[in-house]
Amino acid sequence: MMMKSFVPLLIAGVSAATLVSPAEAQRRDEHREVFDAMRSGKLLPVREIENRVLPSMHGAQYLGFDFDSGAGIFTLKFLRNGNVIWVEVDGHSGQIIGRSGR
Repeated sequence: MMMKSFVPLLIAGVSAATLVSPAEAQRRDEHREVFDAMRSGKLLPVREIENRVLPSMHGAQYLGFDFDSGAGIFTLKFLRNGNVIWVEVDGHSGQIIGRSGR
């Protein structure tokens, strides 16, 4: 009798563990879009963009990037002397199009 009530609970627990949050699902979709666009040649690979920007960021710690799929813009994030620096890069051309912070 105890086993019969345990099985549905176990199934419910496993099902809940496999659900992803809407934010995580959106992040996965964005990563897929970026990957597909890079594979098709519409966007430069992230590594190429990083290789263009990182050498100019002397003394800054690279924190990672965000991607705006609608605009095709990568925003690389850095930290230097307690200040956050954002560098916006056109994902199609690799050109730096904006920078904020010091």
